[in-house]
Amino acid sequence: MTGLEPLLMYLLLGAFAGLIAGLLGVGGGLIIVPTLIGIWQLQGLAPTFINSAGVDYMMQLAIGTSLASIVFTSMSSVYAHHRRGAVLWPVFWRLTSGSVVGAWLGSVLAVGVSGQELKFAFGIFELLVAAQMIMSFQNSSRRNLPSVAGLGLAGSVIGAMSALMGIGGGLLIVPLLTRCNIAAQKAVATSAACGLPIAVGGALGYVVSGLGRTDLPTWSAGMVYLPALGGIVLASVLFAPLGAALSHHLPTTSLHRVFAAFLALLGAWMLLQ
Repeated sequence: MTGLEPLLMYLLLGAFAGLIAGLLGVGGGLIIVPTLIGIWQLQGLAPTFINSAGVDYMMQLAIGTSLASIVFTSMSSVYAHHRRGAVLWPVFWRLTSGSVVGAWLGSVLAVGVSGQELKFAFGIFELLVAAQMIMSFQNSSRRNLPSVAGLGLAGSVIGAMSALMGIGGGLLIVPLLTRCNIAAQKAVATSAACGLPIAVGGALGYVVSGLGRTDLPTWSAGMVYLPALGGIVLASVLFAPLGAALSHHLPTTSLHRVFAAFLALLGAWMLLQ
């Protein structure tokens, strides 16, 4: 592949991830992580992600890069939702109290897990998310929002899971909020806002965990691959506001199911890696 082909792939990936982030309230990590793996394999970079001891860090680098890109995507998406008055900021602050710590701990844990174990866990997670979206599993019972402490604990768990999977937390936060009688559009907007601190905490964890290592590829900042990050961010920040605007006019339920089918394919591919 020439030097321009990977850049074009990163730009296309960023455009799609940004659109999905704004449209469905997810950070795009479920697309970014497996697609980065595929791009790096096409580039022939896979051997450079394996150190002298035979440890493969490609999955950790994909997750770290995904979280770092979500930081920028979330900024653009949150601003667009905020202008429409859709973000519930009191709920955001309660969830954030635990999500940053959880994201940091999740990133530290991920560095100590083998790449194959992370790929397997990621593939299973994608299939579960796809099944939930397609089948529309819902709990008919409704309840009020948990207490401040309850939301903080929920944020911690969501933050840790998000850092392990390289996602912004929207897939977990939106169902939580809608079950607590919050309208879907406000749940999506608030979820997008919550994805920012989760991504910051997780990305910093991956960066710090990889600092000083000599077995990582050139142009890596810790476990974040900068060439991929630049291309993804450049396109995603432009397309996230478009997705946020479209979310107020398109049938998101149908879009969720189409997106779920795509996730199921990506999940199956990851399990076969």
